[in-house]
Amino acid sequence: MARSRQAYDGVVLAAPTTIPYQRFSTDTAHWWIARALAECLKTAGIRPAELDGFAVSSFSLFPDTAVGLTQHLGLTPRWLDHIPMGGASGIAALRRAARAVQAGDVDVVACVAGDTNQVDSFRRMLSSFSRFAQDASYPYGAGGPNASFALLTDHYMQKFGATRDDFGRICVAQRDNALKNPHAVMKAPLTLDQYLSARMISDPIALFDCVMPVAGSEAFLVMREDHARTAGLPHAHIRSTIERHNAYPEDAIQMRGGWAMDIGELYAMADAKPSDIDLLQTYDDYPVISMIQFEDLGFCAKGEGPEFVRGKDLTIGGDFPHNTSGGQLSAGQAGAAGGYIGLVEAIRQVTGTAGPTQVAGAKTAMVSGFGMINYDRGVCSNAAIISGAGA
Repeated sequence: MARSRQAYDGVVLAAPTTIPYQRFSTDTAHWWIARALAECLKTAGIRPAELDGFAVSSFSLFPDTAVGLTQHLGLTPRWLDHIPMGGASGIAALRRAARAVQAGDVDVVACVAGDTNQVDSFRRMLSSFSRFAQDASYPYGAGGPNASFALLTDHYMQKFGATRDDFGRICVAQRDNALKNPHAVMKAPLTLDQYLSARMISDPIALFDCVMPVAGSEAFLVMREDHARTAGLPHAHIRSTIERHNAYPEDAIQMRGGWAMDIGELYAMADAKPSDIDLLQTYDDYPVISMIQFEDLGFCAKGEGPEFVRGKDLTIGGDFPHNTSGGQLSAGQAGAAGGYIGLVEAIRQVTGTAGPTQVAGAKTAMVSGFGMINYDRGVCSNAAIISGAGA
């Protein structure tokens, strides 16, 4: 049920930053996070010593957390957060930082996510990812998310009649978008025939359904609006946000996320409806979860995702621009920065600074996050609606 909540008046998002991804890197997560932070602060004209708020997400930072980074990077913040929520980290950081700025506890928060991808990084991360994974997945030979998302995908296909062609439309459109993004890892066009003929990884998941782990980092600033205006920074307004964890635990296997529980609140707080959204950035490590988000975010009813993608053009110039940077499926998944890529791109879009991926006339964007997949579901979900000037 929709509730009346305090608006995010006086708080904005600025200085969206991407450090170009690499397939593999010998540098540490610390190095990648430091690069994003330095570039983000440079854009805003803020010296590191002046930064008073810092939020961090990373899978490969261990044994350090945000606390250790303050010493590594020479920071002395009065507000600090470490957000281990994977693909939900970006919006979670936004929500917490925005309320802290609004309350006056901090003036500027740098929200940064980054990870390295060394030869053995993925195996080491999975070895201690979660107790659910260790107990329910690993004993059966499922050493990563492919098997879990194969389970979710197969269930969705059987329940709602989706085909691999339907998921392929999402992947092919995102590859088309990625070809316009100079930072995207995937540089070759992808046709639906190529998608359908790709080798099987974990039936019904095939090669182009799987996200590619890379090294990289993303960042943005949460700050007072008057500060952004004084600095002359293009900035985005936060219209509404939602967050939910362990939604619908009674479902035997996930076919909906927390978005479905709170979507009324998201639109009511923003005084918006689905037709007001100029572009959508969903968390997209596998296409099935984007399909579920189309439904749970109110763009079509549950089970109508396949028909929805058959009737929509999801490219930058289409009637439903989706994951305009190419998303994780074609730009790459830089660990926890996968929870930031859509939000950073959305800030660029609504401030008119997206360059080659810019959607014409984009003023209002929706971003959704999804994270921490266990055997049968992802536990974290959230979303935000943001707008640029004049929206």
